[in-house]
Amino acid sequence: MITVSKEDYLKAILEAECEGENVISATLAHWLKVSPPAVTMALRRLKKDNLVQVRADGRVQLTSAGREIARRTANRHHLIERMLSEVFGMEWYKVHDEAERLEHAVSADFEAKLAKKLGRKGACPHGNEATPENPATRRKRGMRLLSDAEPGNTYSVESVYERDRKLLEFLEERGMRPGSGLELLARNYDQTLTIKTGTGTVSVGQPVAEKVWVSPKSRNSRRHSHAHAT
Repeated sequence: MITVSKEDYLKAILEAECEGENVISATLAHWLKVSPPAVTMALRRLKKDNLVQVRADGRVQLTSAGREIARRTANRHHLIERMLSEVFGMEWYKVHDEAERLEHAVSADFEAKLAKKLGRKGACPHGNEATPENPATRRKRGMRLLSDAEPGNTYSVESVYERDRKLLEFLEERGMRPGSGLELLARNYDQTLTIKTGTGTVSVGQPVAEKVWVSPKSRNSRRHSHAHAT
């Protein structure tokens, strides 16, 4: 029996892996905002169901069955985010939390209908693909973290870390949504960045800059045409 909790854990392992993290119990406690004992119990159940393996060094890895469920859950989450944004016009910074609730209730039938309506290809409102890309793949495609951007250049916001609602609202207020342009004016002594966006000149710190992927403006004028829903 695949429960909501099991799907959440498997998806979190997949996403953390894709972001280049070594997944251990503490990673999952942090990602899912649960206690370490709760993670221990959940991993025990997932191991029993042959959905994960826990290595001697504590690293958690998905089995092929676990990976299949994780991918399916991530794909449903992705399609629901796109539906909420593209069909219903929900604000981009709200759709992640809503999709977290709805992803477990979607039947295979409805998922197929969504995929047919929206198409299997396409980024979600946060600029992310259905299967999260790892940092190396993003860099190969010409992206870099905002924290690595060079002053004096203009960039387009490609994608943002979507699991932090406060971060998303912070970015929205400063005009830094996926598809928008920005100019990096200065890297300051205190590690903050001074940035010019559509809303004016704003300042952001390292914790934010490390969660925003950008690419040089000239190469990126065509992507994310749908990211401006609302």
